[in-house]
Amino acid sequence: MRQVLRRALPLALAGVLLAGCAADVVVGQASPGPGEPVDVAPDAFPIIGVSDTGIDQFARNALTDLNDFWAEAYPEFFGEEFTPLENGYFSVDSNAIDEGAYPENGIGCEGSRTDPEEVAGNAFYDPACDLIAYDRALLEELSTDYGRFLGPVVMAHEFGHAMQGRFGFAENGRSIQDETQADCLAGAWTRWVADGEAQHVALRTPELDDVIRGFLLLRDDVGSDPADSQAHGSYFDRVSAFYEGFDGGVGPCRDDFGADRLYTAAAFANDLEYDSQGNAAFDQIVDWVGTTLPEFWTEVFPSAFGSEFTPPAVEGFDGTAPDCEGLEDRDLGYCADTTTVYLDETELATPAYDEIGDFALTTALSLPYSLAVREQAGLSIDDGAATQSAVCLTGWYEAQWYNGAFTESTGASISPGDIDEAVQFLLEYGVRPEVFPNTSASGFQLVGAFRTGFLLGGDACELGR
Repeated sequence: MRQVLRRALPLALAGVLLAGCAADVVVGQASPGPGEPVDVAPDAFPIIGVSDTGIDQFARNALTDLNDFWAEAYPEFFGEEFTPLENGYFSVDSNAIDEGAYPENGIGCEGSRTDPEEVAGNAFYDPACDLIAYDRALLEELSTDYGRFLGPVVMAHEFGHAMQGRFGFAENGRSIQDETQADCLAGAWTRWVADGEAQHVALRTPELDDVIRGFLLLRDDVGSDPADSQAHGSYFDRVSAFYEGFDGGVGPCRDDFGADRLYTAAAFANDLEYDSQGNAAFDQIVDWVGTTLPEFWTEVFPSAFGSEFTPPAVEGFDGTAPDCEGLEDRDLGYCADTTTVYLDETELATPAYDEIGDFALTTALSLPYSLAVREQAGLSIDDGAATQSAVCLTGWYEAQWYNGAFTESTGASISPGDIDEAVQFLLEYGVRPEVFPNTSASGFQLVGAFRTGFLLGGDACELGR
């Protein structure tokens, strides 16, 4: 934890729409286009250096569908005809490079040559030559570790850069702005696939969780400088951009990536913070969360619901859940009978803190606390709507940490990577029945709800039901 202040985020709940706002995260269907997806023949979509492996075929299928998507979308959103990439596509196997598979000038065009070896472990768009090159060994690795659809998302990201080559990169030259906009455009294409519009690839709903997990691998190192010429963004920055395209399509990707866009990526302030990776001691973060949750909700609850807020008790337990209906076999929960938030220190709190970081523990404590808030407001606490709302409210609460609202009361504020840790916790622990037993929400949906609360505030958190 440390101070880092960016753009103001919503705090007060004045004017909250108690009928609820658009906080739902719509997940695309698994159905492909008419019939089953059809492989694209090699001669119908040439890729230089390509193999006959399944991963190259999958890349060809995705790239074909990307061309189809942008042939429709580019004229609609940018007012000009879509032009295919001038110098096409190149595939490299970094594990066994065949120099003879490429032209004499390697990968590229006159004045911009790339040796095949330089593609290793990478995928990129070359704006000087208007081409995309990728390491199929990388795509194979991503497919093995994070599911088959992360590779196509990487292709869609690079295709997003190709579109920027047509409508324009960031005027201020900020890499983080260009990279997250490309993530957004990849999200818009992914939604098109999820809606069954693609002819050559299909997306199963559970694969979205794998895609979002994969962005952890693709984020910048925690604490690196967001102004760096190669900056891509924090985990939250990249995931949030992908969601924006997935939920809103190409329009927000075009319009919402200006110089004033909020980014959570930040550099570490000093060597001490770097050494700790921004993590406070276990007991310290528990103390700070125990101070800030009642502080926050005591302030905003009266304007939302017209009554005073009574903070619940917070207790830890070791392995065996307390005797309360609904908490059997649980690692976390709220007991309305005793107005107490419970958290299993052995099975959840300690491993989440050790494996992810201090804001994983912050998130774990805030989730059942948010159910206590709903219970005092007369809202449900044991159904899917309650779960989504609690996650959204947690995003709102953690936005106040980000905005420095608790510095005076705790002497601490947020560190780089803290918001990333909240996303990691939801993907790793939030989908477990020991955490949320009464919901079928995917990790993708939970992260989407958190993002909604973080960016839009409490009036987007389904407080009317």
